Amino acid sequence: MIKTAEPLITINCPNLTHFKEGKVRQLYDLGEHLLLVATDRVSAFDFILPDGVPSKGAVLTNISEHWFSFFKNDIKHHLVSTNVNDFPSETKPYQDQLEGRTMLVKKTELIEFECVVRGYIVGSGWKDYQRTGQICGIDLPSGLQLADPLPEPIFTPATKATDGHDMNVSFETMSDSIGTELANQLREKSLMIYQRARDYADTKGIILADTKFEFGLLNNEIILIDEVLTPDSSRFWPKEDYRPGISPPSFDKQIIRDHLENSGWDKKTPVPHLPEEVIARTTQRYLEVQERLWG
Repeated sequence: MIKTAEPLITINCPNLTHFKEGKVRQLYDLGEHLLLVATDRVSAFDFILPDGVPSKGAVLTNISEHWFSFFKNDIKHHLVSTNVNDFPSETKPYQDQLEGRTMLVKKTELIEFECVVRGYIVGSGWKDYQRTGQICGIDLPSGLQLADPLPEPIFTPATKATDGHDMNVSFETMSDSIGTELANQLREKSLMIYQRARDYADTKGIILADTKFEFGLLNNEIILIDEVLTPDSSRFWPKEDYRPGISPPSFDKQIIRDHLENSGWDKKTPVPHLPEEVIARTTQRYLEVQERLWG
């Protein structure tokens, strides 16, 4: 069994202004900036599990930092620094909690849509295709198998949900909400980022099946925000295990989902604890994709 350190489930910074809390992240308002802290929490089937995954928050932060640097000449982003020594003085008492898992970022006006790009047919897209022959209203060729590559990547936005599942919507719905010009720009930028990341991942023996991005506006300019191209926001498959017709093993918390599916849990509270072996294997999976992508 792989030995792991204790996961950090809760961030306790009482003298910082709490801004928002998600399933994984805690956000603090520092005036001009926000502090995004990635805990080791893990969610499945819309529940936050009682056990965390050691190193998960650090992996998400490290991978995002590398991608932001990778795209620095393509699109502006919100990351200022991940070095705790660059953070404002009021964060100093909490450096032990923040180090290695925190991004200091610019504040932006959040665009309330998830910008999803799909290059392969899997997940909710596969279910949609089986019912309708489409994904989010986009016609696709007949006869596609599970995990087949799509003829070309497609942009399928979703509405952001504070809890539960995000809801897939049509591009027209997005355009009606935020305007056609902004929607077209987001689609163009999302497809560009996906295609560049897909090509890079391919050189590392990894398939980027799909991903989702978040964007904000800063001085009326589109800014890439939140995490980017991490195992929590993307579906990464090892090329050596890929074949159409099955859902390939992914570099994420699939081990946990599979365990819970087979555990007899009714997907209601109370949420069961995870075996140490499942936690350790999940940590290893996150660390492996980080190592393969960035060394």
